[in-house]
Amino acid sequence: MLILLIVIGLIGTTGRQVVTNINLGLDLQGGFELLYEVEPVNEGDEITQDVLQSTVNALIRRIDALGVNEPNIQIEGDNRIRVQLAGVTDQNQARQMLGTEARLSFRDVNDNLLMDGSDLVEGGASQQFDQFGNSVVALTLRDATAFAEVTQTVLDLAPDNLMVIWLDFEEGVDSFAEESQKENPSYLSAATVSQVFNTTEVQITGNFTAQEAQELANLLNAGALPVELTEIYSTSVGATFGTQALQDTVYASIIGVALIFLFMLLFYRLPGAVALITLSAYIYLVLLFTNLLNAVLTLPGIAALVLGVGMTVDANIIMYERIKDELKIGRSVLSAYRAGTKQSLGTILDANLTTLLVAIVMYVYGTSSVQGFATMLIVSIFVSFITCVSGTRILMSLLVKSRVLDNKPELFGVKKQDITPIEKSKSSFAPTKFDKFDFVKIGNKCMVFSAVLTIVGIIILAVFRLNLGIDFSSGTRIEITSETPLTVEAVEASIESIAGVEIDPSNITLSGDNNTMGVVRTVGVLDTEEIAQVKEALGEEYGSEPNISTVSPTVGRELARNAFFAVLISSVGIILYVTIRFQFYYALTAVVALLHDAFFIIAIFSLFQIEIDITFIAAILTIIG
Repeated sequence: MLILLIVIGLIGTTGRQVVTNINLGLDLQGGFELLYEVEPVNEGDEITQDVLQSTVNALIRRIDALGVNEPNIQIEGDNRIRVQLAGVTDQNQARQMLGTEARLSFRDVNDNLLMDGSDLVEGGASQQFDQFGNSVVALTLRDATAFAEVTQTVLDLAPDNLMVIWLDFEEGVDSFAEESQKENPSYLSAATVSQVFNTTEVQITGNFTAQEAQELANLLNAGALPVELTEIYSTSVGATFGTQALQDTVYASIIGVALIFLFMLLFYRLPGAVALITLSAYIYLVLLFTNLLNAVLTLPGIAALVLGVGMTVDANIIMYERIKDELKIGRSVLSAYRAGTKQSLGTILDANLTTLLVAIVMYVYGTSSVQGFATMLIVSIFVSFITCVSGTRILMSLLVKSRVLDNKPELFGVKKQDITPIEKSKSSFAPTKFDKFDFVKIGNKCMVFSAVLTIVGIIILAVFRLNLGIDFSSGTRIEITSETPLTVEAVEASIESIAGVEIDPSNITLSGDNNTMGVVRTVGVLDTEEIAQVKEALGEEYGSEPNISTVSPTVGRELARNAFFAVLISSVGIILYVTIRFQFYYALTAVVALLHDAFFIIAIFSLFQIEIDITFIAAILTIIG
């Protein structure tokens, strides 16, 4: 009772605070994730770890200027950087600020370089107003003499004495002669130099709004990126989507956990009640560790948490069923408890270790969302041993050793008429209602039935094919939500009417209550500017920004290859483990049976044309584990 009071008191007094302080992922509060491929600015330069780290530092300074809390920036491999920003209010502004190289340069009308960003004082850019009230960007230079020499050089070019200020000038692409003829030239300003200026204070004037001037100042203060960044994978989630996803997922999780609790009480009575205590402690501790580790909770993470509840219950069920078996052959409660817990431990260890193996493989070969799933799964496995294996045994041991349960098998869900006195029992296994079925005898019929189903599954896959998501096929995925029912024709018209963006939808599907959600898939990959235009246009039309994900062909191939290796390595790992614990033929047949079952899941997904993405692979691997 004391342990029970401590558990309830701890959860009751600190539970809300633990849940409130957890960092939510971008899929639960909105935000975006980008995977950049890092390329050198100048031909012949090398991308080293030092270059990657300096790029990360520049990105962090830009994110700080955006005011985003808890950014996640990781270097991946030799030339990639992954950026995750949750809770961003203006995603278009953030993407633009991150991807801009911010290489400032002062040039003459012939595009000759006079000065660059290295001549600025660090942090010396600021947004100000001129005497006419216009927004300008004030710069502080390092050397007044150098600026005097530059202005003299420009003055000597009269009547073409213009100093042109560029951001991210591209040799061979940008030209003042061409840009000056356009209504909206790509350079920042072109000021006339009428005298030599011996000063360190310079202003960039232009048709800036106060916000645009501040953004430019922030970019210049953050520093130019030493490399070029190319988006090869991106996903963005609107704040509305994130809030709704969190509510729906929490609601579904509560129902799932409540049904598990009800099942345990109905089937296992008092041990079921003990399981409720340890399961509650398990959920609390997983969330607490997530909080302490400063980990990010995502949709797949919540799925792994609820899956962990099921796995933890499974460990309790194995132990409780063994105890019930011992009671049915006439053992006392204390004797049945000792035998049942001892004999079930090996099985529980096997189940958790194989799942741990799969979780580690998922973490190594998965993307960020799958890694979040795998991390939560690993934490769940360890916490379940603390609570629902060790904790359950401690509580059950206290109850059994108190002797209050003696001669009360009904508290374990065992009826007294089902108990065979131990002196009359001919077997160490309790009789069951399934004993009259000879499963071995009908084995051949089952094999024929399975073979027929396999052939049917192959035909289904050949006819319907797999509905591969952009994770494996590459392209762009646009997810629209609407307060009114959608039609395929209306969604297609909305997509095709976006000015300045050519989108050829390869597939449009509707879902949700009364078809209020639409998913558009395209073959091409939208760039940053096109994504911004699509978000703005569809946001105005439907009242909330769409979710947009892009996967380049390179990343799509990598994800497919990694998924294959993850399944292969997991299968081989399980074969090796079962071979060591039992024997090779057990291992081989077990894995063949598992892959056989996974095949039917894939066939069903093909039949109903359910989209297959990287999270689907994580689910398959977890089932195998």
